[in-house]
Amino acid sequence: MSSSVLTSAGFPPEFSVFPVSSLRLEVLEGAHPWLSANGPAIARHWQQEVAANPNLFDGKMVFQRELGFSDGHVDGRGHIVPYSAFLHWRAAGRSDGGHHLFGMPMIFSSDGALIAIRMAETTANPGRVYAPAGSIDEHDIADGFCDLDGNMRRETLEETGLDLAAMRAEPEYWAVHLLNSVAVFRIFHDARNEMELLDDIQAHIDADPEPEIAAAIAIRNADPTAENYSPFMPPILKWLFTERNR
Repeated sequence: MSSSVLTSAGFPPEFSVFPVSSLRLEVLEGAHPWLSANGPAIARHWQQEVAANPNLFDGKMVFQRELGFSDGHVDGRGHIVPYSAFLHWRAAGRSDGGHHLFGMPMIFSSDGALIAIRMAETTANPGRVYAPAGSIDEHDIADGFCDLDGNMRRETLEETGLDLAAMRAEPEYWAVHLLNSVAVFRIFHDARNEMELLDDIQAHIDADPEPEIAAAIAIRNADPTAENYSPFMPPILKWLFTERNR
């Protein structure tokens, strides 16, 4: 296991899946320290990114400045930053200057397939395969705190056309952390089978003039080499398919 600043903040070792009983993610006023310290470099890096991919959009997202974990509770404080600040942080090696926390719904079909997505070439993660997910943004803030369930529902609906509110949600939350980032996930069960879900998502892609995803993927094993997975997916797949029901 590798170490990170998050392990010293109470989180379990990197790559291990652990239960989360509650979250409190406060959104603070003012500028994130990473943005304040790296403004010119962020602007230069963004120009390079846009030159390579003109489809990128510099929207607003929540970027954590502090995260802690104790007795199953995640406590965080973050700021709204431009997406360009996050991309610069990511390109700079995901330093200790911030943390990325995001939600990932694990959607299972009625016949046991995990439904994932392959990102479109026009996005910042071209070709990557992971569960429907996206950064917490300004639309996912309620009374000064991040609404992670709202974020997962919004992102899933935008990307796939699937509504998490229409699925059976397991009550537990789980998480895995690496690279100074935390993926919090929850398991959902849909009444449709694998092919019905894939067909419905493809219809959503076909109807979207600017789709964020290129395709939907059905996963039935923990093979980390089967797809171009994001780094967070292999430990989650290992837990879902080989460790969860031991």
